[in-house]
Amino acid sequence: MTVDHIRYDILAREALRGVVRTVLEDAAKNGLPGEHHFYITFDTRAEGVTLSQRMRAQYPAEMTIVLQHQFWDLAVSADAFEVGLAFGGVPERLSVPFAAIIGFFDPSVQFGLQFEPAPEEPGEQPDATAKPETAATGRPPAEHKRTSSAIAAVPAPANPPAAIEPDDGPDKPIGGGEIVRLDRFRKK
Repeated sequence: MTVDHIRYDILAREALRGVVRTVLEDAAKNGLPGEHHFYITFDTRAEGVTLSQRMRAQYPAEMTIVLQHQFWDLAVSADAFEVGLAFGGVPERLSVPFAAIIGFFDPSVQFGLQFEPAPEEPGEQPDATAKPETAATGRPPAEHKRTSSAIAAVPAPANPPAAIEPDDGPDKPIGGGEIVRLDRFRKK
């Protein structure tokens, strides 16, 4: 099998993370236009994620936040974003590197991206024959090691996914949907 020295998978993943960065920069500068709002799922264990101990205990693997009505002080840098949200009436300041984002969804226009992290070792190549395990939610379960660096396009569900909204109480499950992997369309 030919070795991809250019690493198109990494280039594509970073370009799509740039889409998320650009959208958040615009929201920080101009607010959310029209009915746009964002569900952002991230790995709470990722390097650079800043959460209170209370939130880290409640969401030890991953967390979905909603940026819609009740958020403040959204700040975006080249590598991360910070935002203020209230959980159970308690204000929190979150800092999330773009590399920690697992999913991004804007239900107002049925647009979504799902990311799987790059291999942990810099020289490690993803196993092209490995099939990533997915739960009914269409996302890999947190307890399984993610080995693929594929980017998945997320078809819009009939109902937007439930998420942790500000002042929303306990964790709710994320809605379903079929994941369509770009690898499915490659010639073999």
